[in-house]
Amino acid sequence: MDNKKIVVALGRNCFGNTFPEQQERVKKAANAIADLVEEKYEVVITHSNGPQVGMIQTAMTEFARLDPKNTVAPMSVCSAMSQGYIGYDLQNAIRSELLNRGIYKPVSTIITQVRVDPFDKAFHKPSKVIGRYMTKEEADIEEHKGNYVTYEEGKDGSGYRRIIASPLPVDIYEIDSIKALVDAKQIVIAAGGGGIPVLQQAQALKGASAIIEKDYTASKLADMLDADCLMILTSNDYVDYTDANGEKKELSNITVEEANKLIDNNLLDPLTTLPKIEACTRFVETKPNRMAVITNVLKAKSGIRGHIGTIISNKTE
Repeated sequence: MDNKKIVVALGRNCFGNTFPEQQERVKKAANAIADLVEEKYEVVITHSNGPQVGMIQTAMTEFARLDPKNTVAPMSVCSAMSQGYIGYDLQNAIRSELLNRGIYKPVSTIITQVRVDPFDKAFHKPSKVIGRYMTKEEADIEEHKGNYVTYEEGKDGSGYRRIIASPLPVDIYEIDSIKALVDAKQIVIAAGGGGIPVLQQAQALKGASAIIEKDYTASKLADMLDADCLMILTSNDYVDYTDANGEKKELSNITVEEANKLIDNNLLDPLTTLPKIEACTRFVETKPNRMAVITNVLKAKSGIRGHIGTIISNKTE
């Protein structure tokens, strides 16, 4: 009997803000993945790339600013760089953890392109903040280029920052390669950061100035692989929300109908919990006997066993 398939989406808390911090944090993610392998799942991994893609974009912009002969890297290239950088650390950590447990399974990272719709309304209403703080003069230059900027104040500083679109994923171009590796019993890291957003132009693929929400891509990837489970690993044991009476509540076992009611009633934070619940619901509701789990990266084994976490199911007897 074939092992069940699971797509695991790793949140930004699994990586950190610096090179050393990332190398330490991926060990915890690797431990979670190894636990799922021991639970007899065929594992495909996707992951966040924030703040890494912003770090890369900032570095490449500064590189061009210091010497006009150097060109600014487009967001699609920065996304590709982040996939390689994070995949490199992650696949090595997973390989080491598996070998420490006496398990040999190859781990591969696939640079993955994801098609987006050029008419997606997200391109007219960008929402993802990226890159360093800019002065008013620098922001004016960005707007003159046709880019969007916003002013924000945070714990790390204040000023103008660039904002870009976050369109929904339509298709995953490397899906056949991913399937081939999964069928060969390998662990696959794919569509990191939501995938490289691209637009189909005749026979060519053109990078889009956008960042795809990784939870929606994880849902699309899980559906295209016909996975049994979608697992989103975060820093929290459960998803919580504030109800209509202002009371904070945790979500444990819920149905698709209950999840859709929360979405329809606008009870979920649009930047944090909404994408997770909506992505899980889209995956689960398309086919019977699917399950989605959102829980702490440190408790993946308990989550897959149904002992902890926000679990959305659509099981039939």
